[in-house]
Amino acid sequence: MTTTSNSKPRLYSFWRSSAAFRVRIALNLKGIPCDITPVHITKSGGAQFDLDYSEKNPTHLVPLFEDGKVSIHQSLAIIEYLEETHPNPRLLPTSPEDRAWVRSLAMDIACDIHPINNLRVLRYLVKNVGSTNETKDTWYQHWIKLGLNSLEKQLSTDSRVRRFAYGDQPGLVEACLVPQLFNALSSGMDLTPYPSLVKILHECLKLPAFMDASWEKQIDAEGLNPSIPPQK
Repeated sequence: MTTTSNSKPRLYSFWRSSAAFRVRIALNLKGIPCDITPVHITKSGGAQFDLDYSEKNPTHLVPLFEDGKVSIHQSLAIIEYLEETHPNPRLLPTSPEDRAWVRSLAMDIACDIHPINNLRVLRYLVKNVGSTNETKDTWYQHWIKLGLNSLEKQLSTDSRVRRFAYGDQPGLVEACLVPQLFNALSSGMDLTPYPSLVKILHECLKLPAFMDASWEKQIDAEGLNPSIPPQK
């Protein structure tokens, strides 16, 4: 194991941030102690724009991960760093082919679904484009449904899927999938068309690594986890 500092790393997080949620899951799965610094991205114009945080992370987004002198933004980059510096337990398969497949599923979520439903995009639709809340919600669910349809098809037919997306241990896919399903449920989406995804969600929520990373367990939480539908 490679370490960069004798002190605990620090994660700048927001309880509802999907990207920060991913990193919290990865940290918990790997058993890495970490200090959490909340960054409230909606109150008083957003603490992500404060001078101190802006100097640390000019993207004005969360999460931001600090490990000694190492500073990393972007959730997938942080998780890859954790995978390389703390290789066990693994979040990625050992073969190049399977690693690429797992990464592609994670990117389906982190690169294709999440960015166009991010808070700053939704705010822009309402404040600058003139969308109503109803139109904004239609936009939100359209892109989530499109992405989840693809994921369900992939995960319902691939032989690598067992208890989790890849085998019997959770990894990178689950770190991305669970936060996205939380978002879908909080928007009132029906997950009935996605039995494979719901099955994986239920398996994840049996594990402390996921429950301890979830919304209501955060020190800055302002709400409860969404209601999880029963597995059929």
